Amino acid sequence: MKQLDGPRLPPAGGGAARSLVVLLHGFGADGNDLIGLGQYWASSLPGTYFVAPHAPQPCTMAPSGRQWFPLSMRDPDEYWRGVTEAAPALNAFLDAELERHSLPPERMALVGFSQGTMMSLHVGLRREKAPACIVGFSGLLAGVEDLDKDSVGRPPIVLVHGDRDDVLPMDFMFAAANMLNAIDIPVEWHISRGIGHGIDENGLAIGSDFLKLGLK
Repeated sequence: MKQLDGPRLPPAGGGAARSLVVLLHGFGADGNDLIGLGQYWASSLPGTYFVAPHAPQPCTMAPSGRQWFPLSMRDPDEYWRGVTEAAPALNAFLDAELERHSLPPERMALVGFSQGTMMSLHVGLRREKAPACIVGFSGLLAGVEDLDKDSVGRPPIVLVHGDRDDVLPMDFMFAAANMLNAIDIPVEWHISRGIGHGIDENGLAIGSDFLKLGLK
């Protein structure tokens, strides 16, 4: 199993970390693309350590980037298969980071973008001890039919999606929210008007507020 690593941002307030935010990038990017979220949120979360691991595989469609799993866009089962196969490496990384900072699981939050949101939701809902919260931008919930209410945790979740997203249309957000609601997992959702497959200032503010509440 490949050991993950990526750019890091120590707490802006100095000293030991009181909480941990793990930023999971999208298909064809790497951790450098998301560590900037930590820089944006650092002042409002001064005791938080941010880390953005690079996904384990070179990207099949963008050789300079990384992927959590390959995408053909032709196989309807590839999201579920992909998150399932990528989960062990991510779980190992999360366990190691919690140990590194001597933090309990409830002091960790997961933030994902696109494919990183798929990983955040899949892993975050199935860890033995749930994270404090999950923030998902422009993603989807893989294998909604495999979400068993008796075998998942219930971390609070916020989903943010652009109404002009032509990569992963906004309907994916509604499908995820509906399924999470159906099994009593607390979820909020927000639409970013006029935004495609990306994150705007409003989305960043929503993420900041949600993390502050979850990690208070």
